[in-house]
Amino acid sequence: MSPTPDVTPRQPLARGEALHVQIARQVRNDIAAGRLRDGTVLPATRALATEWGVSVFTITEAMKLLAAEGVVISESRSKRVVRAPDHVRSEPVRHRTTHAVLVGGYAGSGKSEFSRIIARETGWPLLDKDTLTRPVVERALEALGLSPNDRESEGYRSEIRPREYEALAAATRENLQCGNSVIATAPFLLEFGDEAWLTRTADEYESLGATLDVVWLYCDPRTMYTYLRRRGAARDAAKLTDWQDYVTGIDTDFRPKVPHTVVENCSDSPPLQEQAKALLSRLDAG
Repeated sequence: MSPTPDVTPRQPLARGEALHVQIARQVRNDIAAGRLRDGTVLPATRALATEWGVSVFTITEAMKLLAAEGVVISESRSKRVVRAPDHVRSEPVRHRTTHAVLVGGYAGSGKSEFSRIIARETGWPLLDKDTLTRPVVERALEALGLSPNDRESEGYRSEIRPREYEALAAATRENLQCGNSVIATAPFLLEFGDEAWLTRTADEYESLGATLDVVWLYCDPRTMYTYLRRRGAARDAAKLTDWQDYVTGIDTDFRPKVPHTVVENCSDSPPLQEQAKALLSRLDAG
C-alpha cells in the first residue's frame, strides 16, 4: 500500500541517483509500455507524492523533466496530461522466423514493462504468467490452507509453481503451433538456470518452426525495491518486509545458461523502448 504523506517509508527510494530522476524514468517506462496512454490525466502533485512516498518538490522536479522531453504537458497548474501520439495499434510484425521470446528477471526488474513494449511494437500476443494464472493460484493456495499471497513457502514451490509454468508453456506452445510469434514473461529463475530445460525447450520450439529467444532483465536491488514498493502487490509484502534478507538470498549476477540478451533497467541504462527496438532489430536480422 502507498504510504500517507506524513509517514516515512520503511526504506527510501534508491539514493544512487536523484529521486526525481528515478520517478521520471519509471513514468516514462509506464508510457512506453502503454500503462499510461496518450491523453491520460496524471494525478495531482500531492497524490503522486503520496504514491511515491516523496515530497511535493520531488514530484514537481520529476514532472519538469518529463515536460522538457515533451511526454507530459502541463495544461494548468493542477492538470498534467500524457503526450504519447505514437500510441496507435501496431500491425502484427511478421519476421522470417517465428519467435518465442521468453522474458525473465527478478520481481521488480521491469520485465512486464519491457514485455509490454515489445508487444506494442510488434502486435505479438503477450503471455504474462501472473495475469494468466493468478486467480487460480490464489484459490489453490487457499485450498491448501496457505495465504493466497504466498510465493515463498515449500507448499507453493512444490505444488503450485510447477502448474503455473505448465500453463504458461501450454499457452506459448499453442501460439507457436498457429505460427504466431509470442512473448512469454515470468521470473523463469529455475528454468533459466537449467541448461537441460533450455535445450529441451529450444528443441521443442524448433520442431514447431520457431526459435527460442531468451531475455534477462537486470535491475539493481535498490531500483527493484522502488518498483515493488510502488506497485504495492500483496504477493510482494514478504519481500518488502524483510528486504535485506530477500536481497541477500538472490544472485544479482545470475544469467541464463544459454545465449541470451541482457536488458538493463538501471539509472544509467538506455530507455527500455530503445532496448526493445534493438532486440527486435536483431531478431529481424536473424
